[in-house]
Amino acid sequence: MNKRKVFNDPVYGFINIPTDLIFDIIEHPYFQRLRRIKQMGLADFVYPGALHTRFHHALGAMYLMQNTLSSLRNKGQEISDDEFEATLIAILLHDIGHGPFSHALEYELIPGIGHEQMSELIIGRLCKHFGGNMDLAYRIFSGKYERRFFHQLVSSQLDIDRLDYLKRDCFYTGVSEGEIGADRIIKMLDVYDDEVVVEEKGIYSIENFLNARRLMYWQVYLHKASVSAEKMMVSTIRRSKDLASQGVEVPASPCLSFFLKQQVNLQDLEKDETYLQHYVALDDIDIWGAIKQWVHHPDKVLSELSSRILQRKLFRIKLSNEQEDEEKIKLLGAHIQEALKIEEHELKYFLVHGSISNAAYVSSGQKINIITKQGKIFDIAQASDLPNIKAMSKIVKKYYLCWPKDVNLRHDSIPYS
Repeated sequence: MNKRKVFNDPVYGFINIPTDLIFDIIEHPYFQRLRRIKQMGLADFVYPGALHTRFHHALGAMYLMQNTLSSLRNKGQEISDDEFEATLIAILLHDIGHGPFSHALEYELIPGIGHEQMSELIIGRLCKHFGGNMDLAYRIFSGKYERRFFHQLVSSQLDIDRLDYLKRDCFYTGVSEGEIGADRIIKMLDVYDDEVVVEEKGIYSIENFLNARRLMYWQVYLHKASVSAEKMMVSTIRRSKDLASQGVEVPASPCLSFFLKQQVNLQDLEKDETYLQHYVALDDIDIWGAIKQWVHHPDKVLSELSSRILQRKLFRIKLSNEQEDEEKIKLLGAHIQEALKIEEHELKYFLVHGSISNAAYVSSGQKINIITKQGKIFDIAQASDLPNIKAMSKIVKKYYLCWPKDVNLRHDSIPYS
């Protein structure tokens, strides 16, 4: 069987599958599941074109990693064929652990366990199945391989993951402000003392990359309507779990029903293969199929939330730089409770508040290092002619308050309408 297939990607053009092992990994059901998980969760409620999947992103990241490793080889960096293939596998599988709607429902179906932990667990299972360079790929992904720069290319503040999702999300949403020069950034990368560095002449490309990331967060990833849709979806899943835990019948697919009915921890996933098999069967279709059924559920809260999501009747959302006054929230809650004819303990599903944050560059973490022609290394935030990067390294936090838009608030003491 010919395994050297070609994908026609709308962002990069033709993407080749370089090895038989990578072909087999792409063909595996765990990876094919990524076709059914949207990259940007519910962002298509705002940007209708944002329907691309984790499958698209994984292939795109692998393509950029091929270019990166080839460029490093051309600069004299020694990269063996095994390291080359293993690094491609690591970036190909870096998001294999994402659940339905990607970040939107992270920590909801399995509280306390993020997609990175799930990815590591699933890659570990694939190691046993495929052998070959999978063990090296696992070590690179988890940061346990002695040549640290390979892991940095997979996961860091300037990794191949970010280069692809910024370029891809920009393409599918049509938000031109997020456009980056990924090809130029890749050509400017090098390795010094086993760390990824950027050549000095690429400093402005990195500045543009960080600025594009900041703009994409506020304009796309943290768009008010996207946040509202995600909080509504979270409320819906929480209500379904609460009902299921009380013994109420909540129609769902077998894999979704499994996680609605019981609490699952990392130990369960590691010890019992059944837990993992249920997880790798989950995708967006399970959630949408359940919500379509829940519209007709006898529980008023679950039915109302499901209906609003399907009809895109999103909650009103208010963003502010300071936390809302507790008394005002209580007053708003009382009004919502009266308008929707719900019990006090049900209010939490219709009145949601919390915070969101955006930091384009976390200078206190793993730094983006620039190397000068003289071989000196410095953090990009220290560049004297790039003061805006220091500003971007500050975490900007905003507080949100969500409630049903059709609840008419006319009372003078409730200044939210």
